[in-house]
Amino acid sequence: MFDLFYPFDWLSTQIVTKLFGLSVESPLGGSLHFFFYDVPKVLTLLVVISFVVGTLQSFLEAEKVRIYLEGKRKLSGNILAAMLGAITPFCSCSAVPLFIGFIKAGIPLGITFSYLISAPMVDAVAVFLLLALFGLKVTLFYIIFGVTLAVIAGYVIGNLKLEKWVESFIWELKKQSTDIDELDIIEDETMTWEDRLKIGYFQSSEILKSVWLYVVIGIGIGAAIHGYLPTEFISQWIGKDNPFAVLFAVLFGVPLYSNIAGVLPIASALFAKGMPIGTVLSFTMAVTALSFPQMIILRKVLKPKLLGIFIGLTTLGIICVGYLFNAILV
Repeated sequence: MFDLFYPFDWLSTQIVTKLFGLSVESPLGGSLHFFFYDVPKVLTLLVVISFVVGTLQSFLEAEKVRIYLEGKRKLSGNILAAMLGAITPFCSCSAVPLFIGFIKAGIPLGITFSYLISAPMVDAVAVFLLLALFGLKVTLFYIIFGVTLAVIAGYVIGNLKLEKWVESFIWELKKQSTDIDELDIIEDETMTWEDRLKIGYFQSSEILKSVWLYVVIGIGIGAAIHGYLPTEFISQWIGKDNPFAVLFAVLFGVPLYSNIAGVLPIASALFAKGMPIGTVLSFTMAVTALSFPQMIILRKVLKPKLLGIFIGLTTLGIICVGYLFNAILV
C-alpha cells in the first residue's frame, strides 16, 4: 500500500542518520526521527484539511447557526446544537460573542452549552486529523461519544435551571433582531466558488499562523515521550491495568492548554507507548474541551458556580467516555 507520507519518513531518517549520525533505534535518534517526521506531516495535514473545511464552511455562517438553534427546546435542541458544533469552525476565542448572541436570541442555556462543548472538541479539522493518526474506527467512536457528551451535559445544565448564575449584564443587553438582513442572504447566495476558495485559503493561513507553534511544541513533547518515557511508567500509572488511569489522564489534561492539532501528536506518542486508546482520547477531550483560556473567557459571562458546574459535568462525562472507550476499543 502506498504511504502518502513516505517522503517525510525518508527525509527524517536521512536527517537523523546522516546529519546527526544517530541510529533511529536509540532514544535520542528515535525522538529526533519522530519530531522531523511528524512536524511536516501534521502541518501539511493541518493546512490541507483546514483549507477544504474552510471552503465548505463558507456555506454555514455563525448567524445561520444562531437562527437554526433559535426556538429549539429540550433534547432535540441539544442534539442539533451538538451536531452543529461538530461541523462549525468556532473556537474558544468565539465563546463569549457566541454565548451572548445565543442567549440574546432566546436560545436556552443548556442548548448553548451543548454547542460550546461540541465546537472545540469535535470540529472537522480534529476529525480529519484523528482519521489520519488513529484510523476510521477510533474517529467514529470519538465523534459519537464527543457529540453524546455535549448533548447530555447541555441537557443536564438546561434542566438544572441555572440562568441565575449567568452574569447579570447578559440579561440587561437589549435583544436585537434575529432576522438576517436580506442583503446578507443575497450576497451569500451569489458567492462564487472563487470567493469560497479564498475563504478557505484565508482560514487555512490563519489557523496555521495561530497554531503552528502549539503543533511544534506538542510534537516536541510527543517526541520526548516516544524516545525517553519508559513503557513501564505508562503501564504502571496510565496503562490498562490501572483502574484509575483514565481519571489521572483527565485530571492532568484539564488544566493544560493546547488546540486539537497540538495535543494529537502527544496522544499519538502515548498510544504508541502502550496507553489504552480510551485513556488517550479522554486526555485529548479534556485538553480541548476544557482549555484554560476558554475557561477564563467564559468567566466573563458565567458566575463561578455555573462555570464550576460546567467544568465538573464535562470532566465527569469525559472520564465516563474514557472508560467506555477502553471497554469497547480493545
